[in-house]
Amino acid sequence: MAAARPAAGRRAIEVLLEAELPYAEGRRLVLVDAVWAGGDTDREFTVQVEGTARRVHVTDQDSPLGIADAWRHHTTDTDPDGDSVLVVTGKVPADQLGWDLRGHAVRRRPLAVERADIVRQLFGTGDLDTRMVRETWLLDALLEAEPTGGWPRAGSVLTRDRAVRALLAARTGLGNTDEDSLDLDADTLFDWSRTSTGPRRFAELAEQERSGLTAWLAEVTGPAAPTLLALAADGRGTDALPLGALASAALGCPSAADAGFALGTLFGRALGSFDALAPYATAATGVLTRWIAQAEAGGSAGSEARARVLTVLERADQLAETARLTGLLAGDRLLPSGYRTRLRTLASALDGRPGPAQAALRDLADHQLDKLLADSTERAHTAVRLLRWLDSPQFAPESVGKGVRHHIESTGWVDLATGILAEGDASRDSEIGEAYHRLIGRVRERRRELDEQFAATLATWTEAASQQAPHGALLIEDVLAEAAAPLARDGGRPLVLVLDGMSADVAVELAAGLDRRFWTEVVPATPAGSRSGRLAAVAMLPTLTKISRTSLLSGTPAEGGQDVERAGFTSFWKKRRREAVLFHKGGYEGTAGHRLAPELLGALADEKTIVGVIVNTIDDALGDGRENGRARWRIGDIAKLADLLGAALGAGRPVLLVSDHGHILDRSPRETGPTVADGAQGARWRTGPAQPGEVELAGPRVRTAGGRITAAWRDDLRYTARQAGYHGGASLAEVTVPVLAFVPSGSEIPTGWTALPAEDTAPQWWRGGAETAEPQEAASTPRGKGNRKPPPQSEGLFPQKGHGTLGEQTVRSKPYETQREFVRNAPNNAAVAAALDALLAAGGKLSPAAVASAAQAATGKSERNPQRFVTMLERLLNIDGYPVLQLVESGRTVHLDRELLRQQFPEGAPS
Repeated sequence: MAAARPAAGRRAIEVLLEAELPYAEGRRLVLVDAVWAGGDTDREFTVQVEGTARRVHVTDQDSPLGIADAWRHHTTDTDPDGDSVLVVTGKVPADQLGWDLRGHAVRRRPLAVERADIVRQLFGTGDLDTRMVRETWLLDALLEAEPTGGWPRAGSVLTRDRAVRALLAARTGLGNTDEDSLDLDADTLFDWSRTSTGPRRFAELAEQERSGLTAWLAEVTGPAAPTLLALAADGRGTDALPLGALASAALGCPSAADAGFALGTLFGRALGSFDALAPYATAATGVLTRWIAQAEAGGSAGSEARARVLTVLERADQLAETARLTGLLAGDRLLPSGYRTRLRTLASALDGRPGPAQAALRDLADHQLDKLLADSTERAHTAVRLLRWLDSPQFAPESVGKGVRHHIESTGWVDLATGILAEGDASRDSEIGEAYHRLIGRVRERRRELDEQFAATLATWTEAASQQAPHGALLIEDVLAEAAAPLARDGGRPLVLVLDGMSADVAVELAAGLDRRFWTEVVPATPAGSRSGRLAAVAMLPTLTKISRTSLLSGTPAEGGQDVERAGFTSFWKKRRREAVLFHKGGYEGTAGHRLAPELLGALADEKTIVGVIVNTIDDALGDGRENGRARWRIGDIAKLADLLGAALGAGRPVLLVSDHGHILDRSPRETGPTVADGAQGARWRTGPAQPGEVELAGPRVRTAGGRITAAWRDDLRYTARQAGYHGGASLAEVTVPVLAFVPSGSEIPTGWTALPAEDTAPQWWRGGAETAEPQEAASTPRGKGNRKPPPQSEGLFPQKGHGTLGEQTVRSKPYETQREFVRNAPNNAAVAAALDALLAAGGKLSPAAVASAAQAATGKSERNPQRFVTMLERLLNIDGYPVLQLVESGRTVHLDRELLRQQFPEGAPS
């Protein structure tokens, strides 16, 4: 049997003519030893030969007579006097062609079409990979798929891998034909499967070419490629990754056999065998896991990765629902449905004690989407925190001073958590929403009990409290004297930032949002052994701007508007021989082209002037609410606050962040109207006898209505039309005035102040930990003292007999003593040991302020520059450059490497 003749398409003919016509010596007949593989529309075209366009006509003939007739017709009728070329293809053997016909042909014989030679010419290479010669599908595809601008030059040898990569780019859009190499892996392949055109173009290829590309991709990217490409060929390329995620979930579920049958239906003919399912699932989940890590890293790339992951996994859930797999996969760690199942489990535990809810929270945190679904996860954490607060001993405000301090330290965080939870879960799941609603109801009931007790204490205190007799409370008119003036000692120039209406929940969130690389929170130092904490003052009554803010800025009980405030502020600082200027709304905002007013920037740059700025954003929002509907406040939400803080930082000024009063939010049903009462003077206060939910207040602290008012303490009472929020009443949230102080990190902490570590700002119920664990039932057999099992001890937390703590052992070691001799002005050993022990107890990571605070607690000596103290520790501990201790996370965290500490100071390690 005669061998099958090769086929030649238009491109093969073009290359052949470009190579042969320059040497044709005027001949216009080209005999080709191949059959025509092109279409009828490709039979006439133009080729460039030495800069000249030559017209080409192609005819396919099956007999010598047909060839002779075609040549006669071409020379007499088609183009008798031109230079166009007739190309004849067909099945006529060369030995049947007469010499009279051959005499007119280029080279006087049929020209062979060698695919390999043509490909070599197209790539401008000297030789081909020998494997390619046997792969006719690859050669034919390269000839057919040549890009408009031609194939890229391939050097001396065109390798098979280079050729296939180029073909993939041209045929399917997988890569770029101009690149010398392409990093092909499962990530690249699955990413390509999600494109709109790539899988479709692959499906349109001939079966032999698809098979060849599939085999090569399986070699390069792994065993997942055949299944993925089969899905693409089946028109389901966009479902390749969702199906892989679903396969992983199904194979890992308790009913894997049942799930596997449903999976087979979903994959259809694209699944060659069930043995291919596991490697495919592994590859898919590997890709998704890497994308999740990118998403958790944040930034624009992280946002894009997050969108990719959620799109893929939501589609996987849709496919699971179609196959009735959702119930079987409820416990999966990757699918969003698994996350929602865990979230519902947590929600169902919120009606009881914290233990089951905390276990459910740990289970939720174990899901791979816990950080990508950060809003839902944060609300779940918040719900468990509130549950812990409900389970903690109830605080009873013995005095007004203790009440407002406890509010800034604890119940203000309750209000923050309630606000977070009140926004609802992003999933809009009614079961979860109802559980949160019930929890908020329980929290509000307990908060009302506390507000009622505080209101009664406030009524008694108000009768006699004054600036001369504050009875243990910081009065709002004393804030400048007790907080701002100490910051101004020794030439300090504090910026007094008054955020009108800032309540404690807003204050603690704003403080948490300050970048600790640039700001260090400070509080007044207390005697050794006592705990330092944030300041909180008591507002004037009723809690209105014109009374409380004027009193704050004047340093004495006062009432009035902006003129009175300016005069009072200037007078207060003049008595202390300091110049001062106060900027109200409109006075500090810059004109076009300026972030801040030049007058404000000039005042901040002045070495002698104390600057005050009043920002009304929060108070203004209580009227109509905020456009985004959120109750929480971050630094970027408050007009010009970030700019003001940045200007203060640039000028090296400490900042006193203070309010004039707090506020409550209206969380009552929309249809709830105002409380009908006589003598209403404002949203939350009136005159006349007190009714349930109200308290009568009288005395020197009441600055209006003849010194006697009735104020609402219940958060659902108001006497005016509905607004987003209110103030003027007697609740803790309205009466408490947060007073927070910050100094630029790296600067000296003012005398009389100490750093407040970020770790010490939140209450214990917020942070969680061993103290909130469920109480254990007593053992059936009581233990005597001699039988009690000692608690496990951790190195660095407890001194070992004859050794001391690990920190103490380290500073007594010979390597440390030697190193200390080379460090000038090194802190004393007790401070270093305490800092090391604190870091060890915290798992090796603390903020610089916390490290300095631990040293201060041990020595009684204030470490006025936490950053410098940490730098000294680095010099003492990092012998020969080994990073025993270092600042990480852009300077926000001190990290102690426990193992390096033991290696560098072996004499300090316990025996």
